[in-house]
Amino acid sequence: MPRRSSRPFRVAFQGELGAFSHIAANQLLGANVEVLPCQQFEQVFRSVVDKKAPAAIIPIENTLHGSVHENYDHLLHFNLPIIGETSVRIVHNLITLPGVRSRNIRRVFSHPVALNQCLDFFAANPQMEKVPYYDTAGSVKMLKEDELTYSAAIASQLAADLYGCRILKRSIEDDHRNFTRFFLLGRPGKKVMLKLPVKRGYKTSLVFTTRNVPGALFRALSAFALRDVSLSKIESRPLRGKPWEYLFYLDLLGRENDPNVRNALTHLRELADFHRVLGSYPRSA
Repeated sequence: MPRRSSRPFRVAFQGELGAFSHIAANQLLGANVEVLPCQQFEQVFRSVVDKKAPAAIIPIENTLHGSVHENYDHLLHFNLPIIGETSVRIVHNLITLPGVRSRNIRRVFSHPVALNQCLDFFAANPQMEKVPYYDTAGSVKMLKEDELTYSAAIASQLAADLYGCRILKRSIEDDHRNFTRFFLLGRPGKKVMLKLPVKRGYKTSLVFTTRNVPGALFRALSAFALRDVSLSKIESRPLRGKPWEYLFYLDLLGRENDPNVRNALTHLRELADFHRVLGSYPRSA
C-alpha cells in the first residue's frame, strides 16, 4: 500500500500544462502535485530513469482509438513499474480569448485526434477551419501567447483555466462516452502517495512470449483459467528482431502476491519463453 507523505510530488507527462495527462495526474496524486511537461513519450520515461521526476503519467488506451502502442513498447524497454491507474472522461471544449465571439472564429486549433472527435461540430460550423496542432492544451497556450482573436482551440477546461481563456462552447465531442485510461509509473523502490482510495481491488499487468507452436497461447492462458483468475485485457505486439512472433500483454484482476495469481504466474513461467510482471496497482476500472 503506498505510503502517505505531505511533500509535493513531481510527475512527468507528455504535453503542455492542462493536457488530459495533467488531469490524470491530479486525479491520482492531488491538485497540488508538481508536474513536468515533456514533448515526447520517450522523454516522459527518461525523466523518471534520469531522476528528474520520481513518477510519470502515460495514456495507455482510449475507448475510441484503442491502445497507445508506443507506450506499450516503452513499458517493456524502460521497465518502470505500474503503480496506479485512472480513467479520464475526454471532454472537448471550444476555447477562445476573452471577448471573442463565435461568429468571428475562422480557425480552430487542436491535436488531430481531438479535431477528428468533433466532426459533428465542424459540420454544423463550416466557416471554421480545422487546423492540426501538436497538443490540445498547447493550442490554448498558443492562442494566449499570440493573442489570436479570430481563432479558437479545442482542449480541456483545465487548459482554459490555466491560460486565462474562456470556454465558448462546452463538450463539443461527438461521443460523450470517450475515456482514456492512464498508468502511473514509478521508480523502482520509490513510494508514492495515491489520492484515489482502493475501492475495486487490484489489477496486475504483465507481458510474456510463447513459442510459435500450436496451442502455446491456449496453454499459457489456461494457467489463469484453471485458477479462476479473470483477465480484463489481452494485447499483442510484434516482437522486435523476430518477424511474425509476438509479445502478449495481459491485465488480470488481483494482486501479484494473491495465492491464485502467484500460482498462475508460476505455471506461466513454466510455459513462457519470457515473462515479466509490469506492476500490481489499485484498480480504477
